[in-house]
Amino acid sequence: MSIVKNARLLATRGARLAQNQSRRNYSDEMKLTFAAANKTFYDAAVVRQIDVPSFSGAFGILAKHVPTLAVLKPGVVQVVENDGKLTKYFVSSGSVTVNEDSSVQVLAEEAHNVADIDVNEARQLLSKYQSQLSSAGDDKAKAEAAIAVEVAEALVKAAE
Repeated sequence: MSIVKNARLLATRGARLAQNQSRRNYSDEMKLTFAAANKTFYDAAVVRQIDVPSFSGAFGILAKHVPTLAVLKPGVVQVVENDGKLTKYFVSSGSVTVNEDSSVQVLAEEAHNVADIDVNEARQLLSKYQSQLSSAGDDKAKAEAAIAVEVAEALVKAAE
């Protein structure tokens, strides 16, 4: 293929790519819906930033973030509201979806405001689950106890 023909092909592809990107519905505002089985924390509320723990690594989300789907790991979700107020929530597991229109859904198996967590109770839970792990008899019991220990460790870390 000649250089001129190659250049025309690249220019055509570049123009198509630019046209497709201009059609995307990226918004300057980010709307957060954050819910768990026990409570809805945000319902399409406009926020500035969200930081989430995921199995592929923790990441921050701002308006116009690339569309993403991730699995939450036990840890702290931080929400920075438009007025600068920072609120932290412990999540046990779940998913986060970032859409083209800058809307974000955080769906947690269980979530609690970090301010409501009693660090002593969290430590007691961790101790209990560590005991269960060490005394587990079969593979299923060991796996369940290991997951409980992982969540309890993240809970203690969040509460401290």
